[in-house]
Order: sequence, then structure tokens, then C-alpha cells
Amino acid sequence: MKKQKGFSLIELLIVVAIILIIAAIAIPNLLRSRMAANEASAVGSIRTINTSAVTYSSTYPSQGFPLTLVAMSGPAGACVAASTQACLLDAVLAAGTKSGYTFTWAGDGNTPSVSYTINANPVTLNTTGVRGFYSDQSGVIRYAVGAAATSASAPLQ
Repeated sequence: MKKQKGFSLIELLIVVAIILIIAAIAIPNLLRSRMAANEASAVGSIRTINTSAVTYSSTYPSQGFPLTLVAMSGPAGACVAASTQACLLDAVLAAGTKSGYTFTWAGDGNTPSVSYTINANPVTLNTTGVRGFYSDQSGVIRYAVGAAATSASAPLQ
């Protein structure tokens, strides 16, 4: 009788069990890292929006701050700057959703506009992010854990 070579069913099950244990440890860390990356992207995007809003208001002083995020954007390719499409933001950010966060712009409705607010909230709380972010014409970025941030929220350090 010839001796067969290979792995037994028990040996294969043990290897599969070890792989599942390692995956159970690694996957939550991966998800936390992804949320942290989304939050860092949201903060960077708010900084970009604040800078673009100040540039817009100094370029178009008769308008003040823009009425919408779209006014700071422009068409892809060769963009010709105007007060309705200032070519300061990319189209993805101007659309209002980027890296698991939704951005909401609110102007004061005056002409020239002297204030605005920007909120960044997770698309799915506790999945794409755990903190909401807020900023206004002061440039200070504020955050709140598990909720939308407001002007009364703690400033980001």
C-alpha cells in the first residue's frame, strides 16, 4: 500500500481558524484607520474651502463670500474665472461629498456677503466618520463627536 501525501482535514481547518482569528483582529483596526483618514480629509477640505472663500471675497469684493460651493468651482479643463465659477475648488468638493463626508455651505444671503458657515458631516455616522466639523469666516475649525458641529463646539487643535 502506497502512503498518500497531503494535508488532513483537521490541519486545513486549523489553518482556516488561525486566518479567521487574524482577520478578526485586523479588520476593526483597518476600519478605524479608514475613518481617521476620512476625518483628516474632511478637515483638509474645510481648510481648502476657507482659503477659497477668502480668495473669492478678495477677488470679487462686490460679491463678498460666495453664495454656494459651486460658485467657487468651475468646469473641468480650461476654466475661465468669473464670480459664478471662480475656478478655486475642484468639482468633487464643490459637489458636496468627498471621502465619506457631506459638505454643506450656508451664506448669509447679503450682497456683499460678509459671513458663511461650512459643515462637514459623515455620510454614515460611525462608518465613514465619528466627528462632525464646522467652520465659518473666522477660519476656526470646530468639531463634535457623534453629532453635527456648531459655532459652540470645541475648536480643533
